[in-house]
Amino acid sequence: MTTPEAPRILVVGATGEVGRLATRELFDRGARLALTGRNKRRLAEMAARSGGPTRILDAYDLDACAGAGPWALSELGGLDGVLVTVGVAGFGPAAEVPDAAAEHLMTVNALCPMAVLRGAVPAVRDGGFLSAISGAIVIAPLTGTADYAASKAALACWLGVLAREVRRRRIAVVDARLRHLETGFASRAIVGSPPPLQKGADPAPEVHELVDDLIGHLGDLAPRRTAATPGQVGTTPARSH
Repeated sequence: MTTPEAPRILVVGATGEVGRLATRELFDRGARLALTGRNKRRLAEMAARSGGPTRILDAYDLDACAGAGPWALSELGGLDGVLVTVGVAGFGPAAEVPDAAAEHLMTVNALCPMAVLRGAVPAVRDGGFLSAISGAIVIAPLTGTADYAASKAALACWLGVLAREVRRRRIAVVDARLRHLETGFASRAIVGSPPPLQKGADPAPEVHELVDDLIGHLGDLAPRRTAATPGQVGTTPARSH
């Protein structure tokens, strides 16, 4: 029996909290990774562990975002999946959020992931996956989150249409609607303060389940897990297809 080839996966936003957890999970499962992120030091540390190619990427550079998939294809010699974990929070009444902050939210949370995945469509193999994190906020947005929720909802809508457009190629489009996680994400908002929130969920089980879902789409390429499995998994990430 032949040994399945390791899946080749691009992680965009690998230096963020969720991105780092996802990268660790994927590496532990035997994936070959191409990583992008904003934090040069963290990216270098992650590259030393994974041994794969890395690239600094600014979410505002949409041309560079669109080129991430073709770059990963060239570096890895193939591309089985793409996971985009970039995101930024912002809060405040709709009438008070500055236009510049609203533009920033829409660019980072929607336009950047859309550009990455748009550019990756011709690069990813048939039967692979394309994924981005919209979050549970698209299901039940709170008062004071209009612009933030709108940016994530725009991404979720786009992913839903993309899923139908690539169905013939059997590409899974995964809209990861993760719960509010205890990562400090809301405290790093670019504008405003978060509304009252319950304590966030442990991100490790949530990311573990997301990676389970993504790897499960790869069939024979899905590697066996080599690291210890975390405890009970939380809410299953919603798919867009």
